[in-house]
This record gives sequence, structure tokens and C-alpha cells, in this order.
Amino acid sequence: MLQEGLSLLCKTGNGLAHAYVKFEAKYKDLTDISLLECFIHLRYVDLSENKLQDLSPLSSLTHLLWLKVDGNLLTSARMQELPYLQIISFAHNHIKDMEGITHPCLANLSLKGNKIRTALGLSQALFSLHNLELRGNKLESTAGLNLPKLKSLYLAQNALRSLEGLEALEQLTTLHLRDNQLEALDGFCSSMKCLQYLNLRNNGISTFEEVAKLQVLPMLKALVLLDNPCSDETNYRLEVLVLLPRLERLDKESFEQDERAEANEIRQKRQEEKVRTAQGRGWGVRSV
Repeated sequence: MLQEGLSLLCKTGNGLAHAYVKFEAKYKDLTDISLLECFIHLRYVDLSENKLQDLSPLSSLTHLLWLKVDGNLLTSARMQELPYLQIISFAHNHIKDMEGITHPCLANLSLKGNKIRTALGLSQALFSLHNLELRGNKLESTAGLNLPKLKSLYLAQNALRSLEGLEALEQLTTLHLRDNQLEALDGFCSSMKCLQYLNLRNNGISTFEEVAKLQVLPMLKALVLLDNPCSDETNYRLEVLVLLPRLERLDKESFEQDERAEANEIRQKRQEEKVRTAQGRGWGVRSV
């Protein structure tokens, strides 16, 4: 099986020899990978759809760049720190927490389809992490996702009821929160100055007062609110554009120029009404 799975002959690090650097063994019912300890030059390993519960034999593969272990029986993502590992996929296992992931060069991490309830165990040493996939878990909060270099975060199909600890996500450009249980949009903050795409489809956002909380996001260009109660309101698209004038697309559809002009007019009238109301209250105070 090893012989069949090995491929991609390359020079070793010192350039004086050659070794196979890729190994693939999918759908082999593997339970033991201890033989891989000897293949220290491996850089790309795919062990998806087996019956693995232990990845400790991979700790000797210090040249590993890419690892895929989807569809196994893993209950933990904990591994020995690998200095060059950049991409890992643990999708569709039985992992319950995010502890023990400490690879310093890790840029892409997928934990899709596991049983994770909290991100609080996530290492703050993941300085290079750009993409994090946590779709289809059991997360109830975003607390613990303090990843300053993160650019894309996928949290769809969880059980999120609150948004917490998002202040550190200063470089985040894409955030997927579809199919959760959010009723309020507290937690967004002005430090999220790069966020351009936000998907909130199929949550419990019922009022435009909640949508107005997204005004703190200075770069938000595309928003998805379909299948929220507020999307059934009269003049839904127009009301969202009044609140978020920098928005370019709502529910994947771009705003037309006439929509934008009407929204500007409504916004201006409401601002003038606020000014008159505030002045009226001021006069009332003076007259008393």
C-alpha cells in the first residue's frame, strides 16, 4: 500500500539525494500509519476516508507542507508542532475542541463538520493563519477567535447566539455566518476595518435597528440577509441601503442607481427631521 501511494520524486533538502515527497492513501480502512515515520521527506500527505484515531506518527515528518485527514475517527486535532506545515484539513471527524494546533506557518485550517463547541482553546500562536473553516460544528459563540492575520472565516451551520471577541480580526475581509441563531448583531466593531463580505442568511434578525449596527464596518460592500425576518419587511432593500449607504450588493444583487438616489433622499429627510426634533426639544427646555 505504501508503494502504491508514494509519488512525486524530488531532491532532498541538501540537494544530494532524491526522495518521494507525496503520499496518498484514501479509502484504505487504515487504522495504523506508523510506517510513515520512516518517510521523513514527505511534504504532501492525504489520508482521507480511513479509520485513523492517532496522528502521532506524523511528528517525524518535519518537512510536511500539506496534510489532509478528512473523514477519519479523530477526536482531537492535537499534533506535534510541525515547522513548515501550511495547510491542514480535519473535515468530518469527531473533534471536540481546537486545542493543540500550534504550527507556526499554518495559513489554511479546515475543521468543517466536527463537534466543536468552543474556540477558546485555539492557540494565539497561529500568526500566519489566513483562512479558517469551521462550518457545520456546534459553536454557540465566537469567543476565542483572536487571530489578527485572519482574512476569511467560515462559521455557517453552527449554533451561534452571540458574537464576541471580534475586535482582533482587523484584517478579516470575508465572514460567513449563515444558518445560525443570531437575533442581535452586537459584537461588530470599527476595528474590523477590512470586512467587505458578510453573510447572515437564515438567522433571526428581525429589525432594521439590528442592521443599523453594521454601520461600524467602514468597508462593508456585500451583505446577505435573505431568510431573516427583516427581509420580509416592506421596502426591505431600500431600508437597508438607507442605513448602509456604502453597500454595493444585497443578497448577491447590486443596487441600481435609482435605488441609491431614492435611499439618499430618504436618508436626508430623516436627518433633517432629527435636527428639527432636536431643536424643538432644545427650545422647549429654554422656554421652561
